[in-house]
Amino acid sequence: MALESLRNEFQEQLENLRSDLIRLGAMVSETIGRGTAALLDRDLHAAQVLIDGDDVIDDFCLGLEERCCQLLALQAPIAGDLRFVLTTLRLISELERSADLMVNVCKASRRIYDVEFGPQLRGLIEQMGVEAGFLIRAAIDSYVDADTSLAAALDDIDDRLDELQVNYVQAIFTRHSDEHLGLQGAVQLAMIGRYYERIGDHAVNIGERVMYMVTGWLPEHSGSARHRLRGLGAEDDAGPDPAGGPAGGSANDGGV
Repeated sequence: MALESLRNEFQEQLENLRSDLIRLGAMVSETIGRGTAALLDRDLHAAQVLIDGDDVIDDFCLGLEERCCQLLALQAPIAGDLRFVLTTLRLISELERSADLMVNVCKASRRIYDVEFGPQLRGLIEQMGVEAGFLIRAAIDSYVDADTSLAAALDDIDDRLDELQVNYVQAIFTRHSDEHLGLQGAVQLAMIGRYYERIGDHAVNIGERVMYMVTGWLPEHSGSARHRLRGLGAEDDAGPDPAGGPAGGSANDGGV
């Protein structure tokens, strides 16, 4: 009976961890929307509130990481439970970094307070914010539902954000050359686009970790297998040493 009670307690801890990771994802998604609005509205107060509020997210992430480590140390989970805890630990980092990127957006917005965006750049920034928020929410949905199809699709969905970022950078170049957009303003605007694009990359990383959680497979496994096969091929190509020594060396290596 005691064993069953311990098992139920462990499962409750896992479920609480899942719920709080979902909460973290919602916090980050909200941050993307608020940061985009602060940028477009030139709202320096809202930008500062978001920057200061990142400490709350950091503290929340730290607490989640500590709980993951405690579960690993005290419960010694195996198989699917182990992959769930490891995946959750990795997702905390991906989400925390995504929130940091929106802090960077807000800091950049203060540096370009006097820069006029123009309707094209404003429209592209708004679309990038929408896409970045959608990707984070979709990534969290794939985690909640253990949905490998959605997790695998995130890379393709991210192509839309990548394309927006490319168009955005081109629009910056056009404004810089045709409308006398200053170099400093152009650089800061370009960095903002990069921050949104990186959020999409973090969402894709979350999808890959969800695939691992469900199936035990990671893209790195394919690369590792190719590396090992290349190593075996190199050994085979070397062949036996005609002098009878080790392959690739000399029978007299190390002699005097």
